[in-house]
Amino acid sequence: MGAVITLLSALLLWSLWRNGYLPYRLVPLKLFTPGEWWNPGTSGGPRTIEGADALTVYEALLFGLLVYGCGRIGNFSELFRRHVVERGQPFLALAAAVAAGLTQLLVWNEALPVVRPVLVLVAAVAGGEIYQSQTVVNIIYGLIAAAVLWPFARLGRWRELIAARRGTATPAPADDLAPATETSADRWPELRAAGWTDAAETLTAEVRTGRMNDVDVARLRHAWAEATRSPDRLAPLAEAVLRTGGAAALHPSGRRDLPRRTARHDVLTGQVRIGRCAEDPHNPYARRSTGLALDPTLLGTSLLAVGPPGSGKSERLVRPVVEALGLRALAGQAAVLAVGGAGAPLGPDEAFDVVVRVGNPASAHDLDLYGGTSDPDEAAAVLAEGLVGDVGSLDSRRAATVLAQLLGPYRAAHGHFPSVPELRELLDGAPAALAALRAALEAAGHHAMLRELEARARQAGGPGDPAPVLADRVALLDRPAFAGFFATGPDARPFELRSLGQYPLRVRVDLPERGHAEASRLLTRLLLAQFTAITAARTDTTLFAGLVLDDATHAVTAETVRGIRRLRSVNAGAVLTLRTVDDVPEALHTPLLGAVGCTAAFSGITTWDGKRFAEAWGKEWVETREVAQHTVFADQPFTRALHALRKLVTGKAVTTDAVTVRQVEKERWSASELAYAVPAGHAVIRLTTVDGEHAPPLLVELGGR
Repeated sequence: MGAVITLLSALLLWSLWRNGYLPYRLVPLKLFTPGEWWNPGTSGGPRTIEGADALTVYEALLFGLLVYGCGRIGNFSELFRRHVVERGQPFLALAAAVAAGLTQLLVWNEALPVVRPVLVLVAAVAGGEIYQSQTVVNIIYGLIAAAVLWPFARLGRWRELIAARRGTATPAPADDLAPATETSADRWPELRAAGWTDAAETLTAEVRTGRMNDVDVARLRHAWAEATRSPDRLAPLAEAVLRTGGAAALHPSGRRDLPRRTARHDVLTGQVRIGRCAEDPHNPYARRSTGLALDPTLLGTSLLAVGPPGSGKSERLVRPVVEALGLRALAGQAAVLAVGGAGAPLGPDEAFDVVVRVGNPASAHDLDLYGGTSDPDEAAAVLAEGLVGDVGSLDSRRAATVLAQLLGPYRAAHGHFPSVPELRELLDGAPAALAALRAALEAAGHHAMLRELEARARQAGGPGDPAPVLADRVALLDRPAFAGFFATGPDARPFELRSLGQYPLRVRVDLPERGHAEASRLLTRLLLAQFTAITAARTDTTLFAGLVLDDATHAVTAETVRGIRRLRSVNAGAVLTLRTVDDVPEALHTPLLGAVGCTAAFSGITTWDGKRFAEAWGKEWVETREVAQHTVFADQPFTRALHALRKLVTGKAVTTDAVTVRQVEKERWSASELAYAVPAGHAVIRLTTVDGEHAPPLLVELGGR
């Protein structure tokens, strides 16, 4: 609104000037020019041609000052940056082209004082005879058009856009580059400080010639920072830089970028832009129309997104986060596990190092139900959480004890954990399976494990025995569609989730949600339990580990909520999406919202879900104004007569307003506002960093440039 008022004021002022309504407008010009050029009086116009030419140049200078002052007062540069530049190409170039065409039209129609002042100045310098040549006139006109067009070409970055579209972008010559100091970032001062000047020069040349992208820069800076912790690794890294330049310290996959980016990323800071804060009274004034991005300091507190199908959770939140973590993995700074149904928009196969398609015989990798651990107790605890963690009437610790009584003896006898059919037989108490296992233990002399097996045999069939429930859940995975999957023998090819905590891997797991919904939920719950257990047990937490669940329905349990709380202290985080909070047991609603630092309520949620978010986000102090109208009773006869006359004419009694201002606590977002006031394509997002800094809930236009 301020910009509009400034523009209208400038137009009014210029109109008053051009039409001669401003007094003394020519006085400054007459003070510096000969008097014989002007008619008498302060308002007298030019008498000679020289006076008319001086007035033309004078008006052009005043118009330039007016444009400059209007731009500064109206803050048009900030508006241009927010609403045009941040939307990126090709919108930026198109907007600049439209503005350039409009400006050219106004210039050549002499609505803007540009052409005549230039012609006057050229004639004053070179003489009027110069216009006798039509060629010279055409050259001057061409230069004027180019001069008007040049600022818009710079603002619209036309040259960069054309070079990018042709794929022939070439770096600027060394002479045209901005001067760089020895400590500027593009000259790699950390390498120079360590004495590797040749390596720094190599990387500087790679950057300036465009042979390095943002992932290469982030990867090499991270590799150098890691190498400084082990001095014996500095020399090999510097020599690799001298040999291969920007291709040094490559990711094990050999990739230097993702095949396609759908969001705007800042790889050096690890940020991914997910949208733009809306112009809404709920948003703080300073945050309106500003961009909103996520980075590891936010994802480290974990994020919960709730919204109905079609609200944009997968396309506008999950996909950008998976891309950002994938780019950080290529830079050697993160590992990501993305879990979703087959066909979920998590990215193409080329964007991942490992793709596990559960139930698909063409899958190159299998899934290890035991997470790659060799400890029977640890494997039993995690597997029990995945199998029966959602059964509120069953204690998962008792289930873990039952599994440990079978997994330990089986591993001692065979050197590996049982496959799904074998585990099902053991849980069912099949006599042949138990007898074979007992015989193997006796032959190998594993007396301690034999006692474990005997204890399981004594407890089988007792009241509250969790084995039947465990067997029923394992039966969900013992289906023909999963034949050959979850193998554990020497010929198995499983992907062990434990490797996520050691290597910058990009892993995607496709679940068969359509035909095996219950099995998919079981596996999602198991992967979440394995992830929280594995990341908590890491000794080296320099690598950020991220888990993204595209649908966490029935995957959250009491134990995984406790595990999510621990993630921020071990440099890890999880992104969970739900269609409704009711997909989580009611007893876990409050603990889950309290465990995650970042929450997002998408458009279309119910008032019940909105109530839970409103309670989690708390209240704030606001200033309220209450206006009460009181009837005025006059004491004087004349005043009473006037009041009576006014009431007769208007039909209303004479009143006075009493204004009461007070501070009250009010919900930041009410349940009704979250359910009905959030537009489509928007979400209300509350963010918290691992350091405890937080922002109020912001209404964000997802994907907004």
